[in-house]
Amino acid sequence: MPTGNAPNLKAKVRQLPDRPGVYLMKDRLGRIIYVGKARSLKKRVSTYFQAGRRVRETQPKIRALLGLIVDFDIVEVKSEPEALLLEGKLIKQWRPRYNTDFTDDKRFLLVRLDPGEEMPRFRLTRVKRDERSRYFGPFAHSGPLRRTLQQMRRRFGILLADATPRQLADGTWQLYDDIREEIYEHPAIVTKEAYRARVDAACEFLDGRSREWLASLRGEMAAAAGRRAFEEAAALRDVVFALEQTLKKTRNFTRTDPTRPDGGADALQQLQQALGLEHPPRTMECFDISHISGTFVVASMVRFTDGRPDKAQYRRFQIRSFMGNDDFRAMEEVVGRRYRRLQEEKKTFPDLVVIDGGRGQIGAALKAFLLLECEPPALIGLAKKEETIFFPDARAPLRLSLAHSGLQLLQRLRDEAHRFANTYNADLRSKKIRESILEDIPGLGPSRRAALLAHFGNLDRLRAATAAQIAEVKGVGPRLSAEIAVFLATPD
Repeated sequence: MPTGNAPNLKAKVRQLPDRPGVYLMKDRLGRIIYVGKARSLKKRVSTYFQAGRRVRETQPKIRALLGLIVDFDIVEVKSEPEALLLEGKLIKQWRPRYNTDFTDDKRFLLVRLDPGEEMPRFRLTRVKRDERSRYFGPFAHSGPLRRTLQQMRRRFGILLADATPRQLADGTWQLYDDIREEIYEHPAIVTKEAYRARVDAACEFLDGRSREWLASLRGEMAAAAGRRAFEEAAALRDVVFALEQTLKKTRNFTRTDPTRPDGGADALQQLQQALGLEHPPRTMECFDISHISGTFVVASMVRFTDGRPDKAQYRRFQIRSFMGNDDFRAMEEVVGRRYRRLQEEKKTFPDLVVIDGGRGQIGAALKAFLLLECEPPALIGLAKKEETIFFPDARAPLRLSLAHSGLQLLQRLRDEAHRFANTYNADLRSKKIRESILEDIPGLGPSRRAALLAHFGNLDRLRAATAAQIAEVKGVGPRLSAEIAVFLATPD
């Protein structure tokens, strides 16, 4: 049995509800040492206090955990999917000592690139060895990843770990022998600068592949939760979190990565020439739509000035004109809302508008400008598949080299819009899940729930309010306010 005030814990367990939720185990100093989810809080938590469990457990880690538990808290939710999401959020927040799934991604493969090497090579590793290297991943399956690297060697002409390049007398480098030159479809003899351009293109590709995998995993996780395969969903959630953390670290690294273009004047000039613009696009705005199977549909707009993020100008939108899954209508709405406002405020339009998507999305954006009866700025779509640029006129689609600095600037703009939209989407889902607890309060209908949230702003402020403060909300009397305050009180 766990040490501490065991009789009181047993009594506390007997009072637990037979409902889904999350439990937080604490040690004698009140520190949260483990967070878990449960279909039934009463049944699951009681297993920690069953006679003889510590003796039966064979894993030393679990035996140690059982010996440290002296108290616990719970948070009730409406369903198992909500418990799954809340568990992940609390683990990220508290990083408990005995929750390792969300904090240890060493079981996954990473691709490592050391920009300090004279001729950087792409290597596989499971451990982040230093901060100066750039990492991609983590990737759960080694076979597909190794095949991807082999494809990258042919497509971009880059070096893998097994390569030994040779410097020639004139300062150029020979990457591989003459026979392999035909196989890899890239010259074997290159300058250092030309090889760095290949590395840049390969990095952009690998970074995009990581994000594609992340989107796929999120879809698999939602599908698993939908068919009530919660253990599978939890395992996928762990992989998603590990990948999100690594991508976040990669983005931080790339601010100082010497192999990556800085989005400066050269990239803007290259983009001007490629798109046939009158002048370099110093101001660019990009739109992206995000949703989960047609729910929580939101959009983002990010702005780059002189090739760099201008975060004070970022905007996010909830779709107002319809419900459901229609990216084209959503794009038309948000583009129209953005530039109608600039038009009304007599503000200057950006030099270039970029739409995340192909012909359908750019057509929807163009329709928004036509409805506004205004001349649109330069407008393009960037389709992720093959990184193809689409125009709103009769020009043929344009595919630039992945090493093109202008394309790389567009990719960073598009990826930032995608990140901003997904973050907003996740925030809304989290807020909805937390606020759904109000639906369990007897006598509290939709209008009163809306009034409470409008008055206090969010669930945290409502939870901290006294019964008297809650009673100040129109339509909520003293009796109901007291019931709400008790219901939302943190468990002792």
